[in-house]
Amino acid sequence: MKKLRCCIIDDEPLALELIKGYVLQTPFLEFVDAFSSASLAVKTIVEADLDLIFLDIQMAELNGIEFAKVVPLRCRIIFVTAFQQYAFDGFKANALDYLLKPVSYSEFLVSANKALKWVELNERAKDKEEDEPQFIIIKSEYKLIQIAVANILYIEGLKDYVKIYLEDTVNPVMSLMSMKTLESSLPASKFIRVHRSFIVQTSKIKMIERNRIVFGKQYIPISDTYKNVFADYISKHTLTPNKED
Repeated sequence: MKKLRCCIIDDEPLALELIKGYVLQTPFLEFVDAFSSASLAVKTIVEADLDLIFLDIQMAELNGIEFAKVVPLRCRIIFVTAFQQYAFDGFKANALDYLLKPVSYSEFLVSANKALKWVELNERAKDKEEDEPQFIIIKSEYKLIQIAVANILYIEGLKDYVKIYLEDTVNPVMSLMSMKTLESSLPASKFIRVHRSFIVQTSKIKMIERNRIVFGKQYIPISDTYKNVFADYISKHTLTPNKED
């Protein structure tokens, strides 16, 4: 079973001991250390390979909201406080959850399970990314050319050939190959087909204009066949204005 390495920061001794007891009785949590102030915890937070911090908000020297700004992104935070009005500020500080004192073990366990699921999903995503090819080797004009997948902007199909357009390269790499063959060799999480003749790397898309993807002076059409798939991608990544703003 995956264990989350965690520490506790709280200037109230009774609250600190309560959360420590909860950590110790939870099989998937590993207690690393506990601190009565945020300043005492800085060295451990920076140097230890922590997954989770149970952090009080209202503390004398440095409050939890401010301290959260120095916590490495890989480490998640669950705020534990007696003051409900801090909930919104806590979530703005990228907290995973918010517990209101006095905390019951059932409430604690719900929050701890959220942290476990977050870590497991994050690790699966990393494993999947590591399994994806970082380079492909293309035969072009009697030569084998190794291409970094991260450098590909888009691919254009021309009958029996493909043209691979790369960042910081004027001329594309041309190869005798079908679009289907090349598409099957690229990570599906990073590339999307938008037309019978075009595949684009989603992270390289900077502008979409009149149902076309713009790469400099090149306009890539989005065909009816692929427009629904592309529309799904766009909707998942589009921020909509808040009417109350």
